[in-house]
Amino acid sequence: MNFCGEASASLREAVERHDGSIVSGENIARLAEFDSYIRYFTSFSYIRPRHKVSPDFVRALILAESAADPKALSPKQARGLGQLLYPTALKASRELSQRFTAFRHVSHRTLRDLQEDDLYDPAVNILLTCYLIAKYNERFNGRLDLVVTAWNAGEYTETLEYGRHAPYRETEELIGKVNAYYLYLLRTRAFR
Repeated sequence: MNFCGEASASLREAVERHDGSIVSGENIARLAEFDSYIRYFTSFSYIRPRHKVSPDFVRALILAESAADPKALSPKQARGLGQLLYPTALKASRELSQRFTAFRHVSHRTLRDLQEDDLYDPAVNILLTCYLIAKYNERFNGRLDLVVTAWNAGEYTETLEYGRHAPYRETEELIGKVNAYYLYLLRTRAFR
């Protein structure tokens, strides 16, 4: 059995299935409500100087994960716009709270003492999403499939060590959606 070949084929199918997807006007309007937060929090270099997260990538991830619903809750208890799991968000918030950066919209105290319900706050969720994506971009050289695998399956998923995405259907579908929405947003310049 060719594990790598099968994984590549199923990912290719997921990407093709979502290829050409368009974002509804309703979802664009919902996402627009949070655009000031997205623009603000993507303006920071979290990991390395002059390396920032693409606002359109963050928008695409939010659309794919929650359809821009800040109250979204998954069956696995992922919360808010970026569908953050509390343990991952807590670790990220503590890392951010140890820095000297002061963020508008999110207090140092909130980051230090993050509660599960804080993940429903769009500003908190977007800040943590941007930080984690910056971290994964650095670790995986900006490869969308690996960044989304770290996002969805965990940054220590074994396949990532070998430069491969996690061969889980849910992860492959998310990679396909994020890729399609990202390309759509770049093409249409919906938020320029």
